[in-house]
Amino acid sequence: MKASWNWLGAALLALALATAAGQASAQKRAGTEFEPQVGQAGKDVIWVPTPLEVVDKMLTMTQTTANDFVVDLGSGDGRTVIQAAKKYGARALGIEYNPDMVTVSSRAAQKEGVADKVKFMKADIFETDFTQATVITLYLLPDLNLKLRPKILDMKPGTRVASHQFTMGDWQPDETAHLDNRQALFWIVPAKVGGTWRLRGDGVAQDTEMTIKQTFQLIQGNLKSNTRELPLTATNLRGSQISFSTYEGSVRRDYSGRVSDNVMEGTVRSGGGPEGKWRATRQ
Repeated sequence: MKASWNWLGAALLALALATAAGQASAQKRAGTEFEPQVGQAGKDVIWVPTPLEVVDKMLTMTQTTANDFVVDLGSGDGRTVIQAAKKYGARALGIEYNPDMVTVSSRAAQKEGVADKVKFMKADIFETDFTQATVITLYLLPDLNLKLRPKILDMKPGTRVASHQFTMGDWQPDETAHLDNRQALFWIVPAKVGGTWRLRGDGVAQDTEMTIKQTFQLIQGNLKSNTRELPLTATNLRGSQISFSTYEGSVRRDYSGRVSDNVMEGTVRSGGGPEGKWRATRQ
């Protein structure tokens, strides 16, 4: 959990680094246990811890439970990982480049009684496979978030992501929470639905083609058959769950379903009529 080289002023940064370096050297000379210092240098960033109230907000926004596997990218002193296990019952992994911080985190996990549920590893977040996570947390920089974004977007649809303070570029958050002068941002990894699909189902004309244009979780498109072209309205994509509506004259059809790779299927309701089934396959 980190903050920017540019985010702090140059003078404050120099002072923080000098102070942290001096304290670290003094610890080594004295042979004492390493204690993290706010502002200490890291591989890509300096270390500034996320307040626990922000940690809790991130974990509640992601609806973290005991069924989750949380991965904190740049885990610092381990507080997010430990809180995920201690308060929410999740299994959790912290990926941290600084081996001293890994030691501090492991020591804290033992003290808090969650060592059996968490792990800390000394590794580079850009070279480590974290794709088994169901929840990702991070406090990095905008440019580092952007560097991670393609890998995150390739994760399983429905994976939840929370960032302290910084955005993911033009991938707009699904939710933003403000706490004093800080913010927590939340995303759900969307299924990849852009392209052309063959749609079949109750009340659907034969040879109906559905075309979808996708920008992250935002989608638009149309249904096209030999006799008509209907725009998709009220579109919504949340992880692997998709819904949209069409109008043909005064008749509205509401589609909802789930995406699984190259297939989406679900139910459709037309006006006040009975519920039917639909299925689409990617072309």
